[in-house]
Amino acid sequence: MAHAATVHAPPPPAAAHSEGGQHHPIRLYLVVWAWLFVLSACSYAVDYFHVQGLLRWTLIIIFMLAKAGLIVAIFMHMAWERLTLVYAIVLPTALLLVFVGMMVSESSYTHLTRTIFFGGP
Repeated sequence: MAHAATVHAPPPPAAAHSEGGQHHPIRLYLVVWAWLFVLSACSYAVDYFHVQGLLRWTLIIIFMLAKAGLIVAIFMHMAWERLTLVYAIVLPTALLLVFVGMMVSESSYTHLTRTIFFGGP
């Protein structure tokens, strides 16, 4: 007697996914908008209070990166796409850092050879 193989059908997809995508509550977008407003106000406050030097640029960069992160994560829906996040954000950033490291290394070598061959301090 031969036994017939039992084939199981995959479970039906969830209703939210079969209707064409994910649905997020409007409250999430309003909270993100409020955070963007607060971060922008903090960025303007750095200029308003005349913060100078390295602290000024550090604060401006931190606020800028925080705003960009919120926009990319929520409005571009990267927070729900793990593999896409790696390919679109982390991989290019890592490659950029590698290339910057290569340029720094090359600049040190170029400076050394110019000092040796052309003289100088």
